[in-house]
Amino acid sequence: MLVLAAVPDLQAARLRRAAAGRFALARAVAWDEALETIRRRPVEVAVVDPLLAGEARAHEIQRLRVLFPSLPLILYTTLTPRTAAVLLQLGQCGLEHVVFARYDDHPARLREVLAQEEVRSTSRRLLDQLAVALAGLPGELRWVLAEALRAPDEVQTVGQAVARARIDRRRWERWLTRLALPSPRHFLAAARVLYAHRLLQDPGFTIDDVAKRLGYAQTRTLQLHARAYLGLTAGEMRFSLSPDEAVERVTRRFLKPQAHAARRLSIS
Repeated sequence: MLVLAAVPDLQAARLRRAAAGRFALARAVAWDEALETIRRRPVEVAVVDPLLAGEARAHEIQRLRVLFPSLPLILYTTLTPRTAAVLLQLGQCGLEHVVFARYDDHPARLREVLAQEEVRSTSRRLLDQLAVALAGLPGELRWVLAEALRAPDEVQTVGQAVARARIDRRRWERWLTRLALPSPRHFLAAARVLYAHRLLQDPGFTIDDVAKRLGYAQTRTLQLHARAYLGLTAGEMRFSLSPDEAVERVTRRFLKPQAHAARRLSIS
């Protein structure tokens, strides 16, 4: 999981220590850079400090909240008279998860906070939503799907997917055939379209942003996939389908194992 660290140097160093081995960190030293990082890279959680620009300000964090309401935000700052009023203001916007530097930011505590927020990340919520529909899949296939959603910019091809999930490509293909599922290429493309749809629910993302964030070489390819798997353009799917409807449409047509195939698999 990629974590945005829009915090001063000292907090960034402690975050890096806490994230080691489990989370990747993307550093931003200015608010414009933080915004650009969210739009271009697969950030799942943002850790932000109202003091990033030197002056305690709520405006930039409120802006992130409005543009990316689905992005979990953690406030990581120093408790001072300057920040107290800002924290109160942000709390009224629903931002309640606060870690104070030099008080409760031991690496173990920071790691715990990141893990708690991970469950609210876009990829985790989408995986949870798909869990019922894909319950008939073997663990290897669910793992491939999870990796494709956790690192969509790094899992662009079938070869990358099997390498990351550490499964044999022919084994994967045999599983899909026996379950009457589409090819590995279609399997991954359908998952990426669902992820794109989920991101487009946030007003801060343009279609170009989402295409770049998910690693599409051209926005046109995202448009083609949106039509193929949802029957809509990327712009239409943004406003025409709820997340539940998008998942149902894709899983019904492409990802859900056929009942007869699942029964045959269980018997064999």
